[in-house]
Amino acid sequence: MSIGTVYVQASKLIDSVSAYSGVSIDQDTTYDYSSYHNWQTPEFFAKFPHGKIPAFESKDGFRLFEGIVIAKYIASKAPKSGLLGSSADEEALVDAWVHLAETEFWFPVNDIKNMCTNKMPYSKPVRLSSHQSPYANHLRKQIHTYLLSRQQRTLTTLNTHLTKNTFLVGERITFADLVLAHFVRRAVMISFDAPLRAQFPAVIRHLETIVNHPKLKALFGEIKYIENGLQFVPPAKEKKEKEAAPAPAAAKDPKEKKPKVKDADEDEDEPLVPAEPKVKNPLDDLSKSSFNLEDWKRAYSNKETRGKDGALEWLYEHFDKDGFSLWRVDFKYNEELTQTFMSSNQIGGFFNRLEASRKYLFGSVGVLGKANDSIISGALIARGQDIEPVVNVAPDWESYAFKKIDLGNAEDKEFFEAALAWDLKIDGKEWVDGKNFK
Repeated sequence: MSIGTVYVQASKLIDSVSAYSGVSIDQDTTYDYSSYHNWQTPEFFAKFPHGKIPAFESKDGFRLFEGIVIAKYIASKAPKSGLLGSSADEEALVDAWVHLAETEFWFPVNDIKNMCTNKMPYSKPVRLSSHQSPYANHLRKQIHTYLLSRQQRTLTTLNTHLTKNTFLVGERITFADLVLAHFVRRAVMISFDAPLRAQFPAVIRHLETIVNHPKLKALFGEIKYIENGLQFVPPAKEKKEKEAAPAPAAAKDPKEKKPKVKDADEDEDEPLVPAEPKVKNPLDDLSKSSFNLEDWKRAYSNKETRGKDGALEWLYEHFDKDGFSLWRVDFKYNEELTQTFMSSNQIGGFFNRLEASRKYLFGSVGVLGKANDSIISGALIARGQDIEPVVNVAPDWESYAFKKIDLGNAEDKEFFEAALAWDLKIDGKEWVDGKNFK
């Protein structure tokens, strides 16, 4: 027998708790979810003043809102299911993992989705809540980088725990596992992309374990994995051309079908990356260069960096200073860096977002220093004499400072060679880890 009604549409989390625990719920879909105002009626507000969905009403009139709260309430109606743990200690651990999954993983992922799909302005200055204060006064391009680092940090914690444990709490599925799987399932379609999944296999193993449980497999269906994380693409500017007055709208056919009511989770399954407009890159109009960047990348990969017949010797012999330029790159917000491995992953993320400029750019960038006292610095070889057209394909490029390198200057040349050889030292900070963009 049903314990109550979920209004509009239940989320996958609510449905999964119901399916796993065996607690039945009704769903009232008479409210049309396809438009915000279709369910924001006086009748709905009378029951749920804040107007959020999904919303729940028990048989005796007890009401709840917020999906996680509703799902936990349903789990509490099946104490033998073990979803909330088998002791007070386990129940506290379940709550701890649920809180971590929502606030430290899903909130950053959801913000990335909203920024990259134009639901939040991407490039305007913003002020965020205090727990996001490190980047509160910078552009959203830097906020994007910060959110990616928060996602990465949480994935590290989860992966470390799940490498040694099948489930988050105890030896069986709990509510925490269902919550985490719900959020990870959505994240692998947004920002938890192939390079990250390779780093955190235990988290993906956990997701596959939960969604393929016999009680849940039909509910979750096949998981859709993206290869590259969602990126912001500026909307194409509309052409301001005079158009002929539109013809009068035809009268609506009374038999015309109403639009399909959208499921509360349906937007998660739609393609999230807008099509990139095909715009000719001005770098393609530069005069042809005698320096072949791909040949250099092969030389760098196959030769020792320094020494006779090394990569640097090859570079100096073939380099075209008119067609290409050399640059020093430094992260502007080193005071916000914490663990060095996270800083290295940040470099990897920056390079991933430079993919559209691969044929114009080579990079060697590293982390120097130690945990909570490190910097990001390195060198680039770029097509042309202006760095902006090469790096502005990355939303967070303005988080970095770029300075042209003059090989005629001894200090510049020493810096450039050390960055390529991965033995760079700055203010006593030694190279810890690095990445190449090739």
